[in-house]
Amino acid sequence: MTAEIAIVGAGLAGSEAAWQLAKRNMKVALFEMRPLTKTPAHQTDLPAELVCSNSFKSEDINNAHGLLKTEMTMAGSLIMNCAVKTRIPAGAALAVDREQFSACIKSELTNTGQIEFITQEVVDLKELKNRYQHVIIATGPLSSEGISKALIDLMGEDQLFFYDAIAPVVTRDSINMDIAFFKSRYDKGSADYINCPMNQGQFELLIESLLTSEKVPFKDFEKAKHFEGCLPIEVMAARGPQTLAFGPMKPVGLEHPETHEKYYGVLQLRQENETGTLYNLVGCQTRMKWSEQKRVFQMIPGLENCEFARYGSMHRNTFINAPKQLETSLELKAVKDVYLAGQMTGVEGYSESTAMGLWAALNLIQKIEGKPLLQPDPTTMIGGLVNYLKTASPDNFQPMNANFGLLAPILSKTKIPKKLKKQKQAGRAVAIWKDQLEKLI
Repeated sequence: MTAEIAIVGAGLAGSEAAWQLAKRNMKVALFEMRPLTKTPAHQTDLPAELVCSNSFKSEDINNAHGLLKTEMTMAGSLIMNCAVKTRIPAGAALAVDREQFSACIKSELTNTGQIEFITQEVVDLKELKNRYQHVIIATGPLSSEGISKALIDLMGEDQLFFYDAIAPVVTRDSINMDIAFFKSRYDKGSADYINCPMNQGQFELLIESLLTSEKVPFKDFEKAKHFEGCLPIEVMAARGPQTLAFGPMKPVGLEHPETHEKYYGVLQLRQENETGTLYNLVGCQTRMKWSEQKRVFQMIPGLENCEFARYGSMHRNTFINAPKQLETSLELKAVKDVYLAGQMTGVEGYSESTAMGLWAALNLIQKIEGKPLLQPDPTTMIGGLVNYLKTASPDNFQPMNANFGLLAPILSKTKIPKKLKKQKQAGRAVAIWKDQLEKLI
């Protein structure tokens, strides 16, 4: 019996999910509100329209984004297939002609003969669930107010975030622990934070750099209004040179555990993932440009050579508290047979969003066919992303993009050079992902 499946949103994730289901002869109703209901960023009514960059980033398998694309290609990704078909010169990156790319997606989806395109804004998910046995919601970061309210109503609580304040994340092994040290304020509990100490001169130079750095301008549909609980670090710095010293960078209770030296300011880093390979720069959400973030934050003692797994940002977004709300299959815990896909799950980036559409569809296929669900293996990039959604702290959940810090480390008695370590991780990921895919057949 062919399943009745509704997918809400024909972006990257929704289109990928529809393709994966349709090529297995499952009928899909693909809902897209454009052009009847427009967004502030989209220009066409084509599926998978790229509204920001036209680049899917690096193709190098030893790069996190390249490895992610390799894994998706191995799974027969529609998005990756059309991206390759419509690519334009961009060095080592995979960039596409936007119009040709979306036209390719539309053509491939249409040619399956299994997808019904429905131009309609979905505002009642309970009614949709009554009509279709399975539902995938993939409405993206610019989800309409109607679908956002419907999702909140379906989950039964207000767990949808409409504004995204993200602090940078760096890899643990790139922090200089000859300068930084583990300690919790006043030694309360275990020493869970990494602390980067600053004297007065270093702190004042940091403040000056924050104030003079280049910022990303707001888009027309974003309001330059900040919430007091998540102010950009540069806004706090502009309120006075001592604001940070009495705020997120206050040094009290953070004397050096061995020398007992006191500091003028201390940046704390909080563990970001279960394996402790990633650390979040506490209180450093920012609108600085990425190059400026690297320049400014590497001025902090202990971070002079830090490797960024994720840069900070502040922009409008729509995502849920994934560790609290989602199963590893991306099915809602509160409502069976309703899945989330794409950026709404708590990932960042084109490839990451697509991967979540792929993951949701593969798990739905397994469920419909009565087979075991896919389990996220953190040795693969897709598995690492899903594992992050499952295991990140629900009290401070923020979206994540692909990075090698999500992968389980390579166990070795001797230190492995960073380039070689990534090569080993990439090779291991491809082998394990291939094995997982073969078990799905």
